[in-house]
Amino acid sequence: MDVHLIDGTYELFRHFFAVPSAKDVHGQEIGAVRGVLASVLSMIEGGATHIGVATDHVVESFRNDLYPGYKTSEGVDPELLSQFPILEQALEAMGVVVWAMVEFEADDAMASAAAKAAQDERVGRVFICTPDKDLSQCVVGTRVVQLDRRKEMVRDEAGVVERFGVKPESIPDYLAVVGDSADGFPGVAGWGAKGAALVLSRYPHLEDIPKDWREWDSSVRRARPLAESLFAAWEEALLFRRLATLRLDVPVFGTVEELRWTGARAGFEEWCRRMKGPNLVRRAAAAKVSG
Repeated sequence: MDVHLIDGTYELFRHFFAVPSAKDVHGQEIGAVRGVLASVLSMIEGGATHIGVATDHVVESFRNDLYPGYKTSEGVDPELLSQFPILEQALEAMGVVVWAMVEFEADDAMASAAAKAAQDERVGRVFICTPDKDLSQCVVGTRVVQLDRRKEMVRDEAGVVERFGVKPESIPDYLAVVGDSADGFPGVAGWGAKGAALVLSRYPHLEDIPKDWREWDSSVRRARPLAESLFAAWEEALLFRRLATLRLDVPVFGTVEELRWTGARAGFEEWCRRMKGPNLVRRAAAAKVSG
C-alpha cells in the first residue's frame, strides 16, 4: 500500500485563487472547499487508498510564542479563512481522515504522519502531497517523497539535493540561514541559497561549521564572510532553525489502516446539497464501488 498525506492548507489556498467564487445555499463562500473535495476525490479515483489531510485550523501555532514575527492570519482574506472549518467537516463527511491543527501546524502533522507511516513495513511509499520546501526535510531516499500534484512531479532525496544543494536532514539549517518569507523569519544576513548550499553540503548542521574559518575545508573557504555573519547572529540562527524544524510528535493515527478510505459517510450527501455539488456524491459512490 501507498500512503498519501495532503496539505489541506496549501490546497485550500491554491483553489481559492484558482477557481471561481461559489456560494452555498446559505450564501457562504465555498468555491475553494468544493475544489479541494473534487481534487481529493480525483486522487481516490486514481487509486489512492490510504489518505490523511492536515489543515491549519488556526494559522497561529506554538511558533508564534517563540518568535513574534512568525506568520499569522493577518491579511488573509476572511472568505478564505472561513472555509477552513467547512473543509475539515466536509472532508470528514467524505470519509477522509483530517488533522485540524491548533497548537501545531499542518506541516507538523504531515511530518509526524510520514515518519509514523514509514515505520510500517507494509507501506510501499509515502507521498507528502505539497511543494512546500519545509516538508523536504521529511524525504527519505525514494520511499518517503514529496508529490507536487500541480506539476505532477515527485521529489525524492536526490531531487531535494538537486533543488537545494543539501540533503533533507540539512533543510532546517538551510532555511535558518536563508530565511523563509512565507513563515516570516529573515535568515542570517549575507546568506543566500548558493552560499548555504556550498557550506551545508560540507557541514550538514550549523554546529558542524568550524568557528574559525581557517579550519574550513578548502572547498568552502571562499565563503569566509558567511562565517562572520553566522556566528555574530548565532542565537538567532538557532531560533530560526527551531522554527523551521517540523515536529514528529503530533498525535495522528494509531495504525496506517486508520487512513484507509472506505467511502463517504451518511452525512456527505447533505453536505453536497448545501454546497450545490451533487456530482461529488455520485463520484464518491462510484469510487467506493470500483475500490
